[in-house]
Amino acid sequence: MARTRSARSEERRADILRAALEVIAERGYRGASLGAVAERVGLTQQGLLHYFPTKEALLVAVLEERDQWDTGGRRSSADGWRLELLASLVEYNAMRPGIVQTFSALLGESVTDEHPARPFFTRRYAQVREEMTDVLRAEFGDRLPGGLTPEHAAPLLVAVMDGLQFQWLLDPESVDMAASFQDFVALLGIPDGAGAADGAS
Repeated sequence: MARTRSARSEERRADILRAALEVIAERGYRGASLGAVAERVGLTQQGLLHYFPTKEALLVAVLEERDQWDTGGRRSSADGWRLELLASLVEYNAMRPGIVQTFSALLGESVTDEHPARPFFTRRYAQVREEMTDVLRAEFGDRLPGGLTPEHAAPLLVAVMDGLQFQWLLDPESVDMAASFQDFVALLGIPDGAGAADGAS
């Protein structure tokens, strides 16, 4: 019985997170309300507070859940990040515009003072820059072909991925995220389709 209750609770929590993603995508974080999310999953606002005690707690859970979805497509538990997996993630994101739009909108809002998502994004970008540094070092060693160190190139790699998302959201007919990301990888000095072993040789 306890396991059944726990499973139902996890299922309800997942429903709330999906609904929150939808509401935030439609209205932005500041325009979204707990009441709107609760109504979408058939709960009262008080019922929703049983799962997420504050709007801020719900927002952080949405962002963490979104990162968990990405993790399945971009990492290997044995090898960590790889550039070819990053290219696959860019292609995958092009198939889920709603989630990309929500993430991008929250990222834009989070640069304002006191926004509850700001600590999350600050931590996330520090972690991602570190991981991208490791990716580039695995591919190229201590210097990329153009002379940059992995530490200096990593923020550029992150900026290209997120910047392409914004451009694609604004004009999806004109911006091919996957192709543009491959172009950037080529600029780094990796022939299309080359793996880590090829890049390091």
